[in-house]
Amino acid sequence: MGIRVLLIEDDETIAEPLTEGLGHFGLTVDHVTTGAEGLRSEYGDVVLLDLGLPDMDGIDVCRGIRRVSDVPVIILSARGEEADRVLGLELGADDYLAKPFSIRELVARVRAVTRRTQRAETPAEAGPEPALERGRTEALVERLRAEAAAAPALTAPPAPLSYEAAPASSYEEPPPPPSYPPGPLVVDRRTRQVWVGEIPVTLTPKEFELLALLTEDPGAVYSRQQILDRVWDPHYEGPTKTLDVHVAALRRKLGDSAWIQTLRGVGFRLAVQTDPGGQRVSSP
Repeated sequence: MGIRVLLIEDDETIAEPLTEGLGHFGLTVDHVTTGAEGLRSEYGDVVLLDLGLPDMDGIDVCRGIRRVSDVPVIILSARGEEADRVLGLELGADDYLAKPFSIRELVARVRAVTRRTQRAETPAEAGPEPALERGRTEALVERLRAEAAAAPALTAPPAPLSYEAAPASSYEEPPPPPSYPPGPLVVDRRTRQVWVGEIPVTLTPKEFELLALLTEDPGAVYSRQQILDRVWDPHYEGPTKTLDVHVAALRRKLGDSAWIQTLRGVGFRLAVQTDPGGQRVSSP
């Protein structure tokens, strides 16, 4: 029997040629357009998951699948950033393919993950296979991190910020040079838009919810558990470093890690300054 694929992709201009292309290689594709439909569907032999879904973040869909099934999951996404790739793999995805990609490469990766699954179902190999797969995933994560570290810097030259941060010893990590010019941070909950000065900032749904929570009471400290309960779920059972990955992504996208301060052993807060000429947080 051929390989049966569940494709979770909301963009028809991508899903239609993808379904047709996979069909040419003998794969049967069931296509759904939302995360909720994907979670209710039969997963088949492998799940192809887009992260930019209209109803929920694809990362949450991946976590939901992993709660009930060991089906191979390949993330297909335009998000090529290290944080997204590492988080997807740590939440249980078997592979991560950044758009655009070729059908031949996708088919090769589908066949590779299904071969590993078939070997894991063989009694003689049932013992060592899980450890082997974890080792491969860890190796892939390390390779992605190494590639990101070796990539040339894309940020603009450092620009001065009219910002007085607390001493570096209060933070978990020193702030890197800013890539945005000085300006207030504006978070519009009604339109779910964010700006640093005049620069619009594009965030994932979870990143926006995290930032919106911190702006509810700028300067107040939110514990890790409070954030997980409010932004994720009171019964969240995923890896604790999920929060750290999202905070790191937010700091990078806001252009200055000093926006979000870490209090060791306590939690996080949004840094503000109310002195004349200092930065302020505005939440229309």
